[in-house]
Amino acid sequence: MKTILLSLCLALGITAFSQSPEDALRTAWFTQNGTARNVATGGVMGSLGGEITANHVNPAGIGLYKTREFVLSPGFQLNSNKFGYRGTDTSNQKNAFSYGTSGFVFGGRNHTGNRWTSSAFAISVMQLASYNNRVQFSGVNNFSSFSEQYLEELTRDRADTNAALSNYIFGSSLAFRTYLIDTIRGAGGSVMGYQSLVPISTGVRQRYDAITRGGSHEIAIGGAGNMDDRLYIGGSLTIPIVSYWRDISYRETDYTSNPNNQFSFFEYKESFSSKGIGIGAKLGLIYKPQEFWRVGFAIHTPQLMSFTDRIKAEITANTESYAGLRKATSDALNSGNAGKRQYNLITPWRAIVSASYVFREISDTRRQRAFISADLEYVNYRGARFSATSNNEGDNALRNYYDMINETIKDTYKGNINFRIGGELKWHTVMFRLGGAYYGSPYADKSLNANRILATGGLGYRNHGIFIDLGYAHNFTKDVVFAYRLNDKPNTYAEQKGFKGNLVLTVGFKF
Repeated sequence: MKTILLSLCLALGITAFSQSPEDALRTAWFTQNGTARNVATGGVMGSLGGEITANHVNPAGIGLYKTREFVLSPGFQLNSNKFGYRGTDTSNQKNAFSYGTSGFVFGGRNHTGNRWTSSAFAISVMQLASYNNRVQFSGVNNFSSFSEQYLEELTRDRADTNAALSNYIFGSSLAFRTYLIDTIRGAGGSVMGYQSLVPISTGVRQRYDAITRGGSHEIAIGGAGNMDDRLYIGGSLTIPIVSYWRDISYRETDYTSNPNNQFSFFEYKESFSSKGIGIGAKLGLIYKPQEFWRVGFAIHTPQLMSFTDRIKAEITANTESYAGLRKATSDALNSGNAGKRQYNLITPWRAIVSASYVFREISDTRRQRAFISADLEYVNYRGARFSATSNNEGDNALRNYYDMINETIKDTYKGNINFRIGGELKWHTVMFRLGGAYYGSPYADKSLNANRILATGGLGYRNHGIFIDLGYAHNFTKDVVFAYRLNDKPNTYAEQKGFKGNLVLTVGFKF
C-alpha cells in the first residue's frame, strides 16, 4: 500500500487533530438494509418496487403503489468478531438494537384520463449502517510501535521543545510530556532530534480495544409516477444523519519485562465523537418490456455532508528509571475542552442496474405466486472527498491538508461492484424468501483481503391489508483494522473474520 500521510502540519494550530481515510469509508461501505422482506431477499430492490425500501434504493419502485401504507421495522443486530494480529487470535461479541425501513406511502390512481395512471409519495427512514461493535486484538510486535507516529510528526515538523510540549495536545505533546518521546541532545545540550523510548527491537505486546456506537441513518422523501403500468419514474430527496462514538484503549507493554531498559508500558486512551448531517438525491426508473419482466436503473448522487468531530485523549507512560510513571491529558492542555473539528464530506456516488421476473404478474398482487430479482451496484469508494467549511476556506494549510487526505483516499480505495440476488415463493397468504449478496473489497491494495458475503432468508404473512414479515441476514465479514499508521515503514494491521447477524421484524397495514 502506498504511504499514507495522516498528521496535520504545525501551522494548523494546537486544536487540530488528524483525519484518516477510514472516516470516509465509514459512510460508504455497508450492506443493504431495509424491511424484513427486503432483508430476507438479499436486499434486491433495484427493479422490484412495490415496497417502501424502494424509496432508498430506486424511488421509481414507489410508483407501483396505488394504496396507502404504514410500515414499522424494528431490528436486532448480532456481532461476532475474530481478529488475527501478528500470530495471535482474539474474539469478542457485541449485540445491539437496530431498525429497518419505516414510514408512510401514499399512493393513488389518477383520474385525469392521461397516460399517467397513478402516482405515489413516500416519507421513510432507514438505518443504513450500525456502528455498534467492539474491535479488540493483541499480539507481540518487534517491527513497529504506536509511538513512532509521534516521533515522525515531531521530526517532520522540526518541532522545538516548546512546540513539542504544547502544539500537539491530542498526541505528540502527550507523548513528549510523559517521556514516551524525548529529545536527543547534542553538544552543548542542543536538540538534535527525537527518540522513542519503546524498545521495539526486543518486542512489545500491543493491545487494541475500541468500542464503537451509533449509526448512519437516512430520511428519504420521494415520489414516483406510473405510465400505463409499464414505465415508472421516481426520485427522492435524502437527508443522511450520522452519529458515531468511539472509545479506544491502546497499550504497549515491554515483552521482556526487563526492569533496566527504561520502559515498562504506555497506554493511550481516546474518546471520539462524530456527528454529521447532509443532503443528496436518488433517481431511478423501472420499465416492463414484457408482462413478467421488470428492469430498473437508479443513480445515487454524492451526498454533501457537514460534520463536527470532538476528541479527548490521554497518555500514561512508565519509563522506569528514565522518568518514572507520568500521565498527560488533553484536558490539562486545552482547559478541559474537547478538541473540535468541522469539515465537509462528499460521499461516493452509486449506480444500480437490476432485473426481476415476476411469476403470474397481474394487477391483483394477492394472486402473484413468486419472483426472482438481481441487482448489480457500482460504488465509487475512491470518490469520497473532504473539504474545509466556509469558515475555514481561507486557511491554506488546512486546504493543503484536505488535498493530501483526498489524494490518500484515491490511492487507498477503488470503485467496486456489489451483487445481490433474491426471490420469494407465495402460497396465498404465506411467503417464503431466500437471498444472498456479495460486497467486494473497497481497497486498492489487493493484499488487503476484505469482502462481505450475505446469506438471507425469512417468512411473511399478508391478509386483509395487514402484513407481518421476519427477515434475517447472516453477513460473513472479512476486513482489516489498522491500530496506527506510519509513513516510513510498512503498516501492520489486524485481519478481521467473523459475522454480523441482522434480524428484522416488519409490521404494516394499508389504510
